Amino acid sequence: MKILFLVYHGFSEVSGISKKIHHQVKGLRENGYEVHLCYYGYAENGHKCRYIDDEVIEDYGKGLFAGLRQRIDYECIYEYCKLNGVHLVYARCFQNANPWLIRLFKRLRKLGIKTVTEIPTYPYDAEFVGFPFITRVNLKIDQLFRNRLSKQMDAIVTFSDAEQIFGQRTIRISNGVDFDSIPLHDYHPLSDGAIHLIGVAEVHYWHGFDRLIAGMGEYYKNTSKPRSIFFHIVGGVWKSEMYDSMHAPGFVELMDRYGIRDKVFFHGQLFGEELNRVFNQCCFAVGSLARHRSGIKIIKTLKNREYATRGIPFIYSETDSDFDDKPYIIKASPDESPINIQEILDFIDHNKFAPQEIRKTVENLSWKIQMKRVVEEA
Repeated sequence: MKILFLVYHGFSEVSGISKKIHHQVKGLRENGYEVHLCYYGYAENGHKCRYIDDEVIEDYGKGLFAGLRQRIDYECIYEYCKLNGVHLVYARCFQNANPWLIRLFKRLRKLGIKTVTEIPTYPYDAEFVGFPFITRVNLKIDQLFRNRLSKQMDAIVTFSDAEQIFGQRTIRISNGVDFDSIPLHDYHPLSDGAIHLIGVAEVHYWHGFDRLIAGMGEYYKNTSKPRSIFFHIVGGVWKSEMYDSMHAPGFVELMDRYGIRDKVFFHGQLFGEELNRVFNQCCFAVGSLARHRSGIKIIKTLKNREYATRGIPFIYSETDSDFDDKPYIIKASPDESPINIQEILDFIDHNKFAPQEIRKTVENLSWKIQMKRVVEEA
């Protein structure tokens, strides 16, 4: 089977989304499918281009008109699928439904090519509150056309429990993991007995890290002989979350309120051995703590799976059926209360989990297995 994996943007070496897409492609290939990756990016001469497997299939040129063309001209994708015998197009939603995209998938359907679209988070409208004006305009356009676009699909791929999305049936899978790219946790406790926590994300308001910081502040404020607790945040942090969060006090305001600036570390983006080094001094990880802020109750986040694959216990607040019954997790309440740090400390003191044992529980979540399900159910 020949599959075209279609994304509407380019890639970045520091992007978790980019890594996920490449791991999905790898998972499809591990099942024996012939997979070609189609994406949008910039050539060395500055031209905006559409690529398949690093070869240009359409050069849109430069300037505003080139940017417009790449949003409405999908003829090169249609011709590639037609001439190369593509059996399935797997597209990744970019909140970009429009009449031209509807026309593309309608024509692909007439060729007998199956098509599915992955919606990474659903519902997603609330995630755009507070975003720049042009981003919100693009969302409005998407809202106008996404139902019609979905009707041209054979299915919608979702990591939620929704049986239908935008009037189309769903293929419900879990976010997967690439075991080759994630090492086992190798915890090295420090001699001073301090407890180090880690949260890895491109931080948005729905991650709710402010709840963890507030919980630390309350712990230090109300405990006569507190233990040393540190929180390591790895990844980019939006300025709005640092200083003026729309849902909660900004990180800086909370740290100053409680006098704990020296307890929270912002590492920025880390990779490879630098990331492993920070992980290995931490004994507990922090997942999303405020998905309810974006209207999401049920989701299978990639980060939970990456933590489990690494073999480190963690906390989160959404409903995730792959982990809700696991002994190595803590479920936080999906509300605005500060996280109970003492509960985390008690959990750490009374539970010891071997990283390889945690990892074994997610062997069924490999991208090879998850992507095979998509193809079989498409």
